[in-house]
Amino acid sequence: MKRRQFIEKAIAITSSTSFLFAGNSWKKEALFYNKLEDKKVQCQLCPNNCVIKNNKRGICKVRENEDGFLYTIVYGRLCSMNIDPVEKKPMYHLLPGEKALSIATAGCNVHCKFCQNWTISQSKPEDIQGQFYSPNSIIQIAKKYKTPIIAFTYSEPVVFYEYMLDVAKLAKEAGIKTVMISNGYINEKPLQELCKYITAIKVDFKGYSEDFYRKIVRGKLQPVLDTMKTIQKENIWLEIVNLVIPTHNDSSEEITGLCNWIVENLGTNVPLHFSRFHPQYRMQNLPPTSIQTLMDCYKIAKSSGINYIYLGNIPQQETDDTFCPNCKTLLIKRKGFVSYIENILDGKCSKCGEKIPGIWNI
Repeated sequence: MKRRQFIEKAIAITSSTSFLFAGNSWKKEALFYNKLEDKKVQCQLCPNNCVIKNNKRGICKVRENEDGFLYTIVYGRLCSMNIDPVEKKPMYHLLPGEKALSIATAGCNVHCKFCQNWTISQSKPEDIQGQFYSPNSIIQIAKKYKTPIIAFTYSEPVVFYEYMLDVAKLAKEAGIKTVMISNGYINEKPLQELCKYITAIKVDFKGYSEDFYRKIVRGKLQPVLDTMKTIQKENIWLEIVNLVIPTHNDSSEEITGLCNWIVENLGTNVPLHFSRFHPQYRMQNLPPTSIQTLMDCYKIAKSSGINYIYLGNIPQQETDDTFCPNCKTLLIKRKGFVSYIENILDGKCSKCGEKIPGIWNI
């Protein structure tokens, strides 16, 4: 179903709650901030830790100081809603073959020069058409369209944290899985609180280099590494995607460093996706990543001991399929965004009984 058609139907079934905050739409006091002198506040949601003057906003453009109180101004203000295959996120070990109700607001807490969704992530919320949906209405929509997953995605979910948290709480009560598709740029305390309710997190890992994060992402590497360790510690399902960009983060040294870090800190069973770069936003002068470079990444990850490695945004091949790390049996065959489960039974390889990590049952 086309997104516009879906949104129109979604509005129809939630019209009674569409403008719950009439006159003060989309605003709610933010969590995780400190009040400072002279009506300043310090946001403590992400590693930017913005000190925000009165009537100003943080780096994300969606958290605003009003008379010494910090507000999110995108609470329920959705600029994008769609039903996607969960494989599109990509999440390969979370209910393969199922659909995810995918939602987003404007805003982001970093500024990647290669962002594919820059029209919403780098925009102010008032510059994009939005529609209000209460958290409960999202649960209603997921139930109506029988989507067992709600995905917070497209832009950066961390910046609409309060809304995501409220939706995740209701979803958990309703037996609906939730997944955050994130850059991982979040402080430990808010992440720990979210982990009480979220089902899975996919981290878009930018590159194993502080220099790359500083110049290309306008962020820092270490907080993202810390985030992934916290996710693992909180027993939340984690998958990692690394967009491989020619001449910037594609050296064998960086890929080796990333893979070794994953094995040493997260283990060998975290799925790692290497994704092909295509010219976007402010990096249109570069060519797409070569298939050979991605295959080299695959080999490095394999030699490091990582069990589940996938290559994305390339023509179909076996590097998109899931195999048993023990007996090499084909477990899941993928064609585009469609998964065919062939040899997984009760979370195990049906041939040798090897436990296959992931979330397989609704």
